[in-house]
Amino acid sequence: MLALDIRNVNKSYPNFQLKNVSFQLEKGYIMGFIGANGAGKTTTIKSILNMTRTDSGEIHIFGKNMADHELELKQEIGYAMGGVDFYTRSKMKTLTDVIKRFYANWDEETYRNYLRKFKLDENKRIAELSTGMKVKYSIAIALSHGAKLLIFDEPTSGLDPVARNELLDIFQGLVADGEISILFSTHITSDLEKCADYITFISNGQIVHSGEKEEFKESYLLLNGAAAQLNQVKDRLISYKMNSFGFTGLIPVRDFDTSWNMKAATPSLEEIMVYFAKKEDEYV
Repeated sequence: MLALDIRNVNKSYPNFQLKNVSFQLEKGYIMGFIGANGAGKTTTIKSILNMTRTDSGEIHIFGKNMADHELELKQEIGYAMGGVDFYTRSKMKTLTDVIKRFYANWDEETYRNYLRKFKLDENKRIAELSTGMKVKYSIAIALSHGAKLLIFDEPTSGLDPVARNELLDIFQGLVADGEISILFSTHITSDLEKCADYITFISNGQIVHSGEKEEFKESYLLLNGAAAQLNQVKDRLISYKMNSFGFTGLIPVRDFDTSWNMKAATPSLEEIMVYFAKKEDEYV
């Protein structure tokens, strides 16, 4: 069964559009959702959660239309985002007592286990928490009501490398039995290199690619050549950068010609993002 099925979602703002956004997340997997700032990640996530009304398209969660079954499906969704601003003068305990009333399957024992794991003192006021502690608190809430679809928007922002690694281990453990699925939006692509099964890449409001992580990376090459060779390949490059050795550019594998006598290597997720962002900048 598909945990998430997004079909031809469109949303127009004065200076931005989501254009026919479609992708699917199978049950029991982690999907990394990547793209530069302003590419449409948060708008897509808000559309999934029905926090933003789309102009057209459909969103199905566990086979049910979100627009028709919103209250029922939100019991099945855990959502957390980086940079959350809670009521700063309230204690965590006070906020949790309010939040948990919304969830029929709230599990107090699970919640307290995450408080211990994240070293959170529920008697602290929100104003006393670091950015990282606020993120951990938000994640603890998302993981404590039996959600089968977890949607995280920049969840590792503000966390140090040790805490981020701990969180990625938790994510991988959650999907291990095949019952829970995670959509994970982040700029920290190294986190996705460690834990994601699939990648969906959005650029300028459109899905560039959605599929298995390694397959996605291997569909591009990072090309290195001398400055004199640039004109030979320039029209086929997504974008390029000049350097002291010549140029480095991103090219789809299908457009690469082995007769060019240039060095080529599989790029990282970050490198793919950077070169697509550079292409967008060229058209601004």
